[in-house]
Amino acid sequence: MDARAPIFATLGCRLNAYETEAMRELSAAAGLDNAVIVNTCAVTAEAVRKAKQEIRRLRRENPDAAVIVTGCAAQTEPETFAAMPEVTRVIGNHEKMQADTWRSIARAPDFIGETERVTVDDIMSVRETAGHLIDGFGRHRAYVQVQNGCDHRCTFCIIPYGRGNSRSVPAGVVVEQIKRLVDRGFNEVVLTGVDLTSWGADLPAEPRLGDLVQRILRLVPDLPRLRISSIDSIEADEALMQAIATEPRLMPHLHLSLQAGDNMILKRMKRRHLRDDAIRFCEEARRLRPDMVFGADIIAGFPTETEEMFANSLKLVDDCGLTFLHVFPYSARKGTPAARMPQVDGRSIRDRAARLRARGDARLHLHLAEQAGRYHRILMENTRLGRTEQFTEVRFTTDQPEGQIVSAQITGHDGTRLSA
Repeated sequence: MDARAPIFATLGCRLNAYETEAMRELSAAAGLDNAVIVNTCAVTAEAVRKAKQEIRRLRRENPDAAVIVTGCAAQTEPETFAAMPEVTRVIGNHEKMQADTWRSIARAPDFIGETERVTVDDIMSVRETAGHLIDGFGRHRAYVQVQNGCDHRCTFCIIPYGRGNSRSVPAGVVVEQIKRLVDRGFNEVVLTGVDLTSWGADLPAEPRLGDLVQRILRLVPDLPRLRISSIDSIEADEALMQAIATEPRLMPHLHLSLQAGDNMILKRMKRRHLRDDAIRFCEEARRLRPDMVFGADIIAGFPTETEEMFANSLKLVDDCGLTFLHVFPYSARKGTPAARMPQVDGRSIRDRAARLRARGDARLHLHLAEQAGRYHRILMENTRLGRTEQFTEVRFTTDQPEGQIVSAQITGHDGTRLSA
């Protein structure tokens, strides 16, 4: 059999995609070939089902390759994947970021002895930060992992058991990596993590995310654009709010982990904010930065959710002035407290998710319509497609310099993206 580069399949979040790029480098350095690596997601039962489906498909298409399964689903239920005849090895979230793991697999990728077939240690015992930093992910926008894990225990979420407790990358390491990325020509850097606003709690002096943001902007003056991925608004610190108000290089787009707009549901989710907290945060951030736009995660049909409770979530879209919605139909996740609560019937969940998406589409349409005639600075992702500072997609009718930030006037929109 001729050697060929490993095939990677990534399911789930942006952090998983980042870590796939790290595994690509680690496996290449180890000399691994003729392998399929599936990086799984565990956020819902449906995500696990899709992971199994993807594994079976990849095995059919690559019958002579070793199939290695990792990621959050492999971490939380390794026995599920070890029992699949298509799977050669199962490795945990900590192990997948270790060079020794990939050197061991490269030496014997088809080894099926039970003692090494499953390599998944206790993720809660991991104390160090992500061990592998990659210089760039994406061609023009770089994602930098600054945090991993989560100390909170939302009742619907299995992710802490897949990712472990919160741990932070020291600020100096982050700054040096971003300097390298800027030197390589990246015009935008996105800070990413599992629970980004918990960054720093495990470091000496317990700095906050806002301190990191301000330090990056101060010490990397040539970085044109810094973006923050999903945050928990209740944990936004004073330094972060100051950066929002005073730092034009910090992009005016925040994706919020809201999950619901009803106080009783938020309490049953074991969230740390109430409805009015979310509204106040959005009002304050928009006061500090009038061009700020918000995205948000919202779950439809959480256990015990009545129609009246759902109406509060629907209304939150307007009350917070949300633009980009990520709607999740609730799916019971084995091992979480919410899975033991009284469930909403599937038809109601699907209906509520559709109504939330429709409200989100209306809000996006309003945002797009408001941009007509305005000038935006747009980072070009290819010669015809880029994104504004608010992360809104823009389609051009003529070629633009790929990877550069261009200024252009918005001429209209097609319902999902702007045109220029």
